[in-house]
Amino acid sequence: MTDATFIETTSRPDAAWGAVMAMALCVALLIASEFMPVSLLTPMAEGLSATEGQTGQAISISGLFAVAASMLITTVAGRLNRKTVLVALTGLMLASLVMVAVAQSFAMLMLARALLGICVGGFWALATAVIMRLVPASEVPRGLSLMYGGQAIAAAFAAPMGSYLGDIIGWRGVFWALVPLVAGNLVWHLVALPSLPARGRQSLGTLIEVLRRPYFARGLIAAMLSWGAAFTMFTYLRPYLETVTRVDVTTLSILLLVLGSAGFIGTWAAGRFVGNNVAAQLKLPALIMGAVTLALIFAGASPVLTGLLLAIWGVMNTAMSVIFMTWMSQNVDDAPEAAGSLMVAAIQLSILLGAVIGGLLLDGFSITATFAGSVLLSAIATALIGSGRRMLKP
Repeated sequence: MTDATFIETTSRPDAAWGAVMAMALCVALLIASEFMPVSLLTPMAEGLSATEGQTGQAISISGLFAVAASMLITTVAGRLNRKTVLVALTGLMLASLVMVAVAQSFAMLMLARALLGICVGGFWALATAVIMRLVPASEVPRGLSLMYGGQAIAAAFAAPMGSYLGDIIGWRGVFWALVPLVAGNLVWHLVALPSLPARGRQSLGTLIEVLRRPYFARGLIAAMLSWGAAFTMFTYLRPYLETVTRVDVTTLSILLLVLGSAGFIGTWAAGRFVGNNVAAQLKLPALIMGAVTLALIFAGASPVLTGLLLAIWGVMNTAMSVIFMTWMSQNVDDAPEAAGSLMVAAIQLSILLGAVIGGLLLDGFSITATFAGSVLLSAIATALIGSGRRMLKP
């Protein structure tokens, strides 16, 4: 965004751009908090006397509660002011980080991650609708792009910074470092968010009606398989880089930075090229990311080649969200909130299943088996999607 654009948008009296930026920061902190265990998996497992596969379930448990929260938030909190709900969810994120930092047992870690999952699912289920109330209709795309910018920043820097700082201040220190940032974000929400009275309660019947549409159900399953394949691999990337590529902490951080930074390219490219022909693009994430994961199984010993492959994977990882959300907006435009809740639930459930499947394969067999499981899920997703025509509304 140029300076001129920034001045123009922030000067508009009918747009709460400060609140939008507060939500963007919340997104960055949510993503960082949710996936920080990926870059700290090994030391966290050692510190809690657990296996790496068990510690990986810290991501799956947050996904489980995120699924439940995304489906129920608009019903349970339907009559509450949306500002109150967002502030409360941010408070849960703060409590979760403190609990992780002081955790002395695997059970405490799981409880803390469950709280984070409620925050993740609740926030994402409400986020788009809140943005639509903060800015004029013509500015909604800009507001959404700012909010998702927080996701891109976290994806680029959270993992490499986590692994690097974890080696210096310990994994507990990394989570403590996030605490003041989240506390500041909570205060920012209190100050910047206007009052957002509820506009009615979403009916569970609407969710069921949308889910019963065959083309949408197929697309939802395809999304779950695509994200499931991604997180079967991504959750256990650090053990792979340590045991197969055999990198030190510095190189590990560089490779994670390469992967995350490539996400900016994916976001830009998807925003530029994803359009009316979205059907043909639905299979690209699973196809390309699956091929990259397969290549890593055979070519992971070279740090340079691994870095190149991870960059390609990172591009498609961020493009995947834009592709599937564009598909959703074009094909369920009559019930976008219901479809959005179902998409958030499906994605979080796929993250849960990916972490569970990957952890079982890692503990039961090897990291190669984990990556092979990811490739298999990608292949199933690609076959299901096909040309993508069966996922378009009649």
